[in-house]
Amino acid sequence: MPRDGRVVRKRLEEAALELFTERGYEGTTTAEIASRAGVTERTYFRHFPDKREVLFASEQELREIIVEALAAVPTDLEPLPALKQGFHGVVPLIEKNRPLAELRAPIIQAAPALREREHAKAAALVDLVASILEQRGVTSPTALLSARVGMDAFSTAIRRWSTGTGVLHEVLDETFTELRVLASHLNP
Repeated sequence: MPRDGRVVRKRLEEAALELFTERGYEGTTTAEIASRAGVTERTYFRHFPDKREVLFASEQELREIIVEALAAVPTDLEPLPALKQGFHGVVPLIEKNRPLAELRAPIIQAAPALREREHAKAAALVDLVASILEQRGVTSPTALLSARVGMDAFSTAIRRWSTGTGVLHEVLDETFTELRVLASHLNP
């Protein structure tokens, strides 16, 4: 049995993905995941509170990277340009996790409980980004609107990139340009 917690978590994540792909989310137990990973079910629960969370193990790392990336953005930028620049700092993590994300996506889409968890994760990220913008001096309503629009643009860019062959940095820029063009049509 491995002792390094990071190794154990990685093995549990891999085992879960394999089993969810083979048997479906509902058809897999935590005991089976633990067994496939070579650990006990008790060890599984030391790392993850339930079966869903093994699919969302990288959430904390994503939150930390978003905080770091947005902290590196000059404070004189308006909210959406600041988010665009900050999201470029998150791109390496998204690129690194692409193989995992490609395996996770159909599993999440097939299970209502996982889709609900994915929506909760997205909402929590919007709240995080809004709070960062508020710390930068943006008013609360504008921070929340900017965070929602910015995160949706970022998610759209990731989806477009994941189904295509482009470079994520370029797709991100194109998506924010499209957003700017769409918003310009609001002026009478």
